[in-house]
Amino acid sequence: MFDKLDSIERRFKELEAQLSDTAIMQDMKKYSELMKEHASAKEIVDSYALYKKTVSQLEEAKEMAGSESDPELKEMAKEEIKELEEQKENQIKELRTLLIPKDPLDLKNIIMEIRAGTGGDEAALFAADLFRMYSKYAELKKWKIEIMSSHESGLGGFKEIVFSVSGKNVYENMKFESGVHRVQRIPETESGGRIHTSAVTVAVLPEAEETDIQINPEDLKIDVYRSSGPGGQCVNTTDSAVRMTHIPTGLVVICQDEKSQIKNRAKALRVLRSRLYEMEEAKKQKERSEARKNQVGSGDRSERIRTYNFPQNRLTDHRINLTLYKLDLIINGELDELLDALKIEFREQLLKESAL
Repeated sequence: MFDKLDSIERRFKELEAQLSDTAIMQDMKKYSELMKEHASAKEIVDSYALYKKTVSQLEEAKEMAGSESDPELKEMAKEEIKELEEQKENQIKELRTLLIPKDPLDLKNIIMEIRAGTGGDEAALFAADLFRMYSKYAELKKWKIEIMSSHESGLGGFKEIVFSVSGKNVYENMKFESGVHRVQRIPETESGGRIHTSAVTVAVLPEAEETDIQINPEDLKIDVYRSSGPGGQCVNTTDSAVRMTHIPTGLVVICQDEKSQIKNRAKALRVLRSRLYEMEEAKKQKERSEARKNQVGSGDRSERIRTYNFPQNRLTDHRINLTLYKLDLIINGELDELLDALKIEFREQLLKESAL
């Protein structure tokens, strides 16, 4: 680990020299690339400098404890050694974390897909609850939500809702939400007061840019038809709904929420591009993680990741064995404690695998 840190420190000094070179300053592309590398290395170099300062202070304190004859000063030195040893261990842990390669997808916006599973109307109602939960969390984080398509059920739930979330580090925070979310509660429609179990599937796709995925127009089959469901007279009486089929993969995207066929086409293309991008990333991830026995961020949509038990006000995340008795707060968008725990566990796994 320290050889790697020394190498980064040397490279950082080279970068500082290059960035002060007037010839490089005139090449904006090169200068921008070096600035990004410099910014990425600076946090590591600064933390390494603090670690080395702690090591130096620790050596001085040990020397004082060994040579000091005054019992009181000797005891003070021992206390300082204890504090510095703890500080040193924390700094080593931080350095290991900083050396983990950053996931290039973390900065991306996302497209989320929530679909009702087993449980009929109750599952559709819970899909709506999850959408509200994520919407409230997005509001707290100052992110923007845009509905791409939705299919409502008769009782105000969603059989399916697809929406984009844009803002700062969205994918980094939301990538662990993919999977099956199970709910246990007494449905409003249940007269006997029995607890029902339903399930909803959530998918989180990093939103792809046009440069990420190239789609050949000849590979698309586009059908337009009259929208169904709520939306007003204009939506329901014009051929504004779009069904877009990607012929090579068989992926189908339907968008009908907008009154404009052009807008529905644009939204359908965004969703399709992101689904194709996710397929490519999933292949790469599988190749990278063949040797991994357990990974929090697997994104397996068939995996039951979480249970929401309303009678007990309990949420359990099965991947990290975390149980919180504050479901009322979580369902209202207070997700930070849960999502932070998932991110910490994921980093711990990466640390073990990197063997730094």
